[in-house]
Amino acid sequence: MILARNLAKSFGRRRVLDDMDLAVDPGVVTLMVGANGAGKTTALHLLAGLSEPDDGTIAIAGQDLRHNRRAALGSLAFLPQSPRFHPRLTALNTAAFYARMRGRSTRDAGDMLDKWGLAAHADVPTAKLSGGLRQRLALAIFALADAPVLLLDEPGLSLDPEWRRTLQVHLTDAAARGRTVLVATHLLGEWEGRVDRCVLIENGRATGELPPGRLREAFPVVTTNSADLANESVCA
Repeated sequence: MILARNLAKSFGRRRVLDDMDLAVDPGVVTLMVGANGAGKTTALHLLAGLSEPDDGTIAIAGQDLRHNRRAALGSLAFLPQSPRFHPRLTALNTAAFYARMRGRSTRDAGDMLDKWGLAAHADVPTAKLSGGLRQRLALAIFALADAPVLLLDEPGLSLDPEWRRTLQVHLTDAAARGRTVLVATHLLGEWEGRVDRCVLIENGRATGELPPGRLREAFPVVTTNSADLANESVCA
C-alpha cells in the first residue's frame, strides 16, 4: 500500500505539490492523471525516494519512508519516464547487473528478456536499441524486482499497441497477486476500461476520481485545462 499525507514540494517559488493526500491500495491498478504540470511526476519521485518532500509523510508497504527508508524502498520498484542505460553494455549485461542487485541470477535476467521479446537482442549494446526496445528492456528489469509496490511513469509511450497490451496484462496480473500498482499516464484511451481506479491530480493535489470505463469522456469535464488535450485525451 502507498499512503501519502499532506505532501508539499516547491522548486524555487513554484509550489508543485500542495498538501497532497494519496492512498493506493494493493490488489488494484490505479492510474494517476492530470494536466501538464499538475504534479504527477513530482509525486512519483517523492514516493520513489528520489526527492525529499518539503512537508508531509509517505508510507510504502507500511514503512515510513523518512524513518525506515531502507525497508520502504526495498518494497518498491520504480520505472521512470525515460530510463537510461550504459550505452556500451548489452541488454543482457544490463539486465544481469540489475538482477544481481535484486538477488536474482543471470539466468533469471535472460528469461525476463525472453518474456519481453528481447532474446534476439540480448547481445546488442543498449545504445543500438530502438526506443521501443529500450523501453521493453526497462520493463524486463522492472519486472525482475517482483516488488510489492510498483510505480510507473508513462510506461507505454515508446511501446507499440501490442506491447502496451502486454504491459497492461502484466500489471493486472501483478495486482491480482496482491501488488500495489500506480501508473502515471496521459494515454487515457489505452487504459480506459483496463484499470480499477483513476485519481485526478490538479494543481498539486489529488482532487477526485474519474470513472475507469469513461476516462476520455470524463477528463475534459472535470479539468480546467482542456486546451491541453489532444485527440488522445492527452494530459501529460
